[in-house]
Amino acid sequence: MYLAKYDLKGQTAFITGGGRGIGLATAEALLEAGAAVIISDISAELLESGRAELAAKGYSVETVVLDVTRSDEVARVAAEANAKHGGIDILIANAGIAWPDTGGEEMTDEVWLKVVDIDLNGVFWSCREFGRAMLSRGRGAIVTVGSMSGIISNKPQRQAHYNAAKAGVHHLTKSLAGEWAERGVRVNTVAPTYVDTVMSRGGFTDPALFPTWMAMTPMNRVARADEIASAILFLSTEASSAMTGAVVVVDCGYTIW
Repeated sequence: MYLAKYDLKGQTAFITGGGRGIGLATAEALLEAGAAVIISDISAELLESGRAELAAKGYSVETVVLDVTRSDEVARVAAEANAKHGGIDILIANAGIAWPDTGGEEMTDEVWLKVVDIDLNGVFWSCREFGRAMLSRGRGAIVTVGSMSGIISNKPQRQAHYNAAKAGVHHLTKSLAGEWAERGVRVNTVAPTYVDTVMSRGGFTDPALFPTWMAMTPMNRVARADEIASAILFLSTEASSAMTGAVVVVDCGYTIW
């Protein structure tokens, strides 16, 4: 009974930022559960690398180049994906960037807007366009990827832009969940800690950052991408059918102190 709730056979998932890291690990998790998966990313090279990595494990995915900051492009891709597959059942709004250690007083408009545009606006454009089709069908699961940085202000790096964008993702998720709950569409978010991905690894060798990160993490380690993907898988399936608007924190204990 319980394992059957994780069965995604017959369902189709669309993942933004799926070329590597958390997005690619999530693609593997959903594929293992039986879903058909489309991964999108801004780089065709990243997508090919991700597709090849999954193919080596025996999985096949569809790939789509997508810039989530272009609302018109997101609308077009969503419409095409829904038409081709008879509806997208699961959206993982994962695309994001981190641009740490920029002091608020030094931050240019360009830097602020770039992070907010990808990390918050891109999530909204994706939720809006895929959500519309889900609402018309009366069902669907959306999982956004927030961050523990949407809950706390990280130390010692300065990243007001990233923190604010991720806090926005959390509240956007709750807002859409409230609007769409009675219409069959669930919207939840996962809030990861530092994860062993390309986006974070630069900090792992930085003596000004990593020792402080570990001192503030009860488990004294970073998370793996598959550990975040496991939480996303749960929120994508019937195993989480009573959950919407939840912020599921996967942070090796960081936010308990």
